[in-house]
Amino acid sequence: MNDAPYDLCIDSGGDQFPVSGPAPRLSWKPPTGACLPTRYALECAVDGEARTSLTLGHHLFVPWPWGDLRSGQRVAWQVRAAEGAWSPWHRFEVGLLDTDWRARWISPAESPVDPGYGRRPAHTLSCAFEALPGVRSARLYATALGVYEAYLNGERAGTAELSPGSTSYDRTLHAQASDVTPSVRAGANRIELVLSDGWYRGQVGAFRQPAGWGTVLGARAELHLAYEDGTRQVVRTGESWTCSPSAVTRADLMDGQTTDFGVRPEPARPVLVDRVVAPPVTWSPAPPVRVVASRPAQSVKQVEDGLWIADFGQNASGWLALSDLGPAGTRTVIDHGEHLGADGDLSTRHLDSFMPGEDLAQFVQCDEVVSAGRPGEIFEPRHTVHGFRYARIRRDGAAPLDPTSLTMRVVHTDLRRTGTFACSDEDLGRLHALADWSFRGNAVDVPTDCPTRERLGWTGDYLVFAPTATRLYDVLGFSRKWLRSVRDDQLDDGRIANFSPDGRRIKHHLDDRFAMMTGSAGWGDAIVAVPWELYEAYGDREVLAENWDAMTRWVEWALTTAHTVRHPSRVERSAEPLPHERYLWDGSFHWGEWTEPKKKGPDGIPVDPIKVDPAGWFMADKGEVGTAFLYRSTSTLARVAEVLGRTQEAARYAASAERIRAAWRTEYLTADGRTCGDTQAGYVRALSLGLVPDELRATAAERLVSLIRSAGTHLGTGFLATGDLLPVLCDAGHADVAYELLLQRTAPSWLYLLDRGATTIWEDWEGVDESGEAHDSLNHYSKGAVVRFLHTHTLGLRQAPGSVAWESFEVAPVPHASLTWARGTHESPYGTIGVEWHLSGGQLTLTVDVPPGTTARVVFPDGTARTVPPGRFEGNAPWNASVRMSR
Repeated sequence: MNDAPYDLCIDSGGDQFPVSGPAPRLSWKPPTGACLPTRYALECAVDGEARTSLTLGHHLFVPWPWGDLRSGQRVAWQVRAAEGAWSPWHRFEVGLLDTDWRARWISPAESPVDPGYGRRPAHTLSCAFEALPGVRSARLYATALGVYEAYLNGERAGTAELSPGSTSYDRTLHAQASDVTPSVRAGANRIELVLSDGWYRGQVGAFRQPAGWGTVLGARAELHLAYEDGTRQVVRTGESWTCSPSAVTRADLMDGQTTDFGVRPEPARPVLVDRVVAPPVTWSPAPPVRVVASRPAQSVKQVEDGLWIADFGQNASGWLALSDLGPAGTRTVIDHGEHLGADGDLSTRHLDSFMPGEDLAQFVQCDEVVSAGRPGEIFEPRHTVHGFRYARIRRDGAAPLDPTSLTMRVVHTDLRRTGTFACSDEDLGRLHALADWSFRGNAVDVPTDCPTRERLGWTGDYLVFAPTATRLYDVLGFSRKWLRSVRDDQLDDGRIANFSPDGRRIKHHLDDRFAMMTGSAGWGDAIVAVPWELYEAYGDREVLAENWDAMTRWVEWALTTAHTVRHPSRVERSAEPLPHERYLWDGSFHWGEWTEPKKKGPDGIPVDPIKVDPAGWFMADKGEVGTAFLYRSTSTLARVAEVLGRTQEAARYAASAERIRAAWRTEYLTADGRTCGDTQAGYVRALSLGLVPDELRATAAERLVSLIRSAGTHLGTGFLATGDLLPVLCDAGHADVAYELLLQRTAPSWLYLLDRGATTIWEDWEGVDESGEAHDSLNHYSKGAVVRFLHTHTLGLRQAPGSVAWESFEVAPVPHASLTWARGTHESPYGTIGVEWHLSGGQLTLTVDVPPGTTARVVFPDGTARTVPPGRFEGNAPWNASVRMSR
């Protein structure tokens, strides 16, 4: 029992300490007693000076109550409930606000011969300065157009990686603050910034196209020294700085990094000043990217002289650190990948990219290092990042390799875990781990599709996975940061770019053929779906407000397109549109269900319809999907408007949503409850989005089951519908079929991945086929959305309808005969929710921990229900495996 509030935080990120803007919002968890306090007392000190104590009535996203803060101020605050105990102090600092930056932008004087994208070196920008004795504190504020590392007297500043992060650099740029006090010396000092292309000027996407943010790198930094006697000193980037080549002779986030520790120093040259234009400096709401774990190699096999294959046992994002570099002049080449071929060698052919009419884009993730033979040399390539499980290490000559010198650094956004799950079936636990690893490997500052071939923040991927992500981690700040890029990249007509940050800058290149494929249902709808998911999960109303304009522009574009553009098949049917057609979103491009299991030809080889007939696939009528998502986004927008107090917009969008649903039913649903496409995905979508009338839901669900059975009890869903498949079946009374699919071991299925050795979720259901050949990405988290079912149905924990921030939740386990127990937790905004159940002797015993300020409705499998107040609930009821339960 804790009688003090706890888990105090602000809505900002930071590396060594939280860093805010001028008015952060405050949140905390209530004391763990049974009653939710009605009043809280707050105390605050800014730079050691106490502010007036305040009394407030809520605990989530409290607006900063003491007036705007100034650059560099240090804040401590604490809270207590009524007359209870005070919480521990929470401390944060204000960053250097944009209006207070005095440093000038500096750029390296680069060689007139440009080696080209993917092959450019990193540059060292440096400055010497004198410091007096008695430094009390030192803060380094820095940012860049490119990726940078900062050093003071050879010691690295902070622990954040790949700074300043991936943003849409034309509108958003984040800075970092580091405590470098221990590195300052009385007398001579040197600051160094190692700067490379990064996301700003490097390669983008599967076809390694150059990012279009800018052509000149830039860096900006200020070192603020505070002395014991009260005096201050500031060292800023400017004309006094110099540049020189670094030991990093090639640096690209996608292709890799080359470091030559034996490179001879060249004379320093003056930097270029004010050669770049950058947006205002802001401070990220997201946690930083960090090295979150280190993994030794599970095995290192020498294939031949000078060639080794290392297996780290887990597909992840990061890089390989190497401490044995060999004698001076030894060159070590490291290739990274996800798969070993039948010959035991690294294979990356499945990650090559091909587009009709273009050359094959061969996949490369290759680092190189040349030893200087100095003691203590460690190669750790911080100007790149890879997706890999295996590494192929090649060395010149006869130089040996110490296997213990190889370490995988796991690198991604340092997200705080908020959800756990375990059960008696080891395979389901492993499946949960696969999805968890896959998401983390794709959470490198932005939510990407895969950490290898593309590494793009595809909107559809995060739309699909966000409801699962909120169950596993605190992704509020991470998601808000990404959503700002989605807004930054929005086209003038309201379309949402396929991925953000969009280094291709489609909003400025509308003649690009990829622009024709921008504005798809299920992808652009992320601008509505993700903020709504965040609001429901965390109770953050501001996330709706800051995305409102972008949401409405997107929905209005989609509504206008539905009204004005018809699919050719409907034009052939009727020259004049039928009345309901103005609400069918069928005339513009949609990706559709995407990655449904491919049908196999007579030779047993899967047939890819896009490769067989790309024009036919592009022009196919995907209006069923488009109209379904138009209904989803419009109805969600109506709910957003209600929350924001926009009464007229709420009524207007609610009315539009009803017209869209009626049009969908007219065009795509028959009187006997069948969809025109008659696919598994179509029924899942129709049932999960509420498109099917109540009187036909049972019929539609039965047809879904029939299609599953006719496929040999295999799923047939793809990208958009897979995450909802099992919940739809369970909620329609077909839990037996849901579990049969979940436990299916032949492809397409989730457990097939386990049996084929997967450690992350695959893009293709048969990512590694029976012959051992790999296909497409082996770390693509979208299909891992299935693990939300383990939380919501197997464990039985989900938020009650209409609840926000877990004020009210339901615990209704849907067990299976193969399971004997399950347990899990969720760290809600009110505290830890715990659920555990056991099956024994025909009885289900259930334990639920209910945080203060919340209520729970507990439903046993026999239908017995209880409303449970805060505290611990324990109960049991009979369970009959043959009874099908409908929720």
